[in-house]
Amino acid sequence: MKKKLLSLVLAGCMIASLTACTSSNKTGESTSDSTTTETTDTKDAAADTATDKTAQGETSAEGYEIALITDIGTIDDKSFNQGAWEGVTQYAKENNKTYKYYQPAEKTTDAYAETIELAIEGGAGIIVCPGYLFEEAVFNEQDKNPDVKFILLDGEPHNADYSEYKTSENTMAILFQEDEPGFLAGYAAVKEGYTKLGFMGGMAVPAVKKYGYGFVQGAEYAANEMGLSSVEITYNYTGGFEATPEVQALAAAWYGAGTEVIFGCGGGVGNSVMAAAEANSKAVIGVDVDQSPESDTVITSAMKKLSVSVYDGIKSIYDNAFQGGKTTTFSAANNGIGLPMETSKFTTFTTADYDAIFAKLAAGEIEIKNDTTESDAKTAINALGLKIVKVDVVE
Repeated sequence: MKKKLLSLVLAGCMIASLTACTSSNKTGESTSDSTTTETTDTKDAAADTATDKTAQGETSAEGYEIALITDIGTIDDKSFNQGAWEGVTQYAKENNKTYKYYQPAEKTTDAYAETIELAIEGGAGIIVCPGYLFEEAVFNEQDKNPDVKFILLDGEPHNADYSEYKTSENTMAILFQEDEPGFLAGYAAVKEGYTKLGFMGGMAVPAVKKYGYGFVQGAEYAANEMGLSSVEITYNYTGGFEATPEVQALAAAWYGAGTEVIFGCGGGVGNSVMAAAEANSKAVIGVDVDQSPESDTVITSAMKKLSVSVYDGIKSIYDNAFQGGKTTTFSAANNGIGLPMETSKFTTFTTADYDAIFAKLAAGEIEIKNDTTESDAKTAINALGLKIVKVDVVE
């Protein structure tokens, strides 16, 4: 490993304007490290808030005991990083624990591993890694640091060529039943009166596939209940998680062809869909977290309750009930997924409707097919046995 050759941008924020402060804190997070070069702006921000002890916090001599290593993006990405960070900050503030986040310089296993080691050097005994891109780094680091507890979201540790999977006793792997929030989103959309839907996923990884398969089955379930003769879904994987002009143009073309609402499932992909929806006065379904603050076009979001899973994972460590050495799945059964009905912009689909369908999922009364081993989307969707929903897979 080319240790210390990568330039790591370290940050931690409890208040957005606090972007740099010293490391003499005790019950909060720091936003700089001695190896970080401060800009004039960050120095000014620190000076502006230096007297705010509640915001600034104080560091114990041992450093920061809870750390989050960001995935692609930052802790205010309105998606995976932010959801995980909210779980960290909630637990730490409630229980007077020190905490900080670290941002790798690049999207590589080496960079992730170096940042994990830097967090450990900074005193972290608990490290939260939000996303499947950390699978290999956690695989490599868990046994090297047996006294550190790892919480890996959306993945299970494995080596570089996927020939070995291993979740050590100091690692809690967390997965989500993505087909369930996807199902709820598709069900709600059809119940709301939409009959021309779109699913635009990012990379065709298992989590994205399960979201999509659940979405079309939820639409089918609602259409069957309502006695509809046909619901149309245009379906595509963009091949990445970035917001691009090409994704926005594709979403705009779908809207122009009659699509009424698109499930934007994949980080920045959703932002491109939102931009297209805004220009065409159409609707969007968000993903992972409540994305309604991102755009007025977001009518609901298929959520993983990331903050809940992180909070519960950290709590289990301090309660001596850590579920290390195995994978824990969050689903409707343990209230780990859902739609944000408080902020959803539904006029027909009611909270009572939602509670009824959620209860069926939680009780296991609805079977959702979620096999992600088939690489061809058309083949996989045909295997779902849809009778009402017509899916047009765009390659």
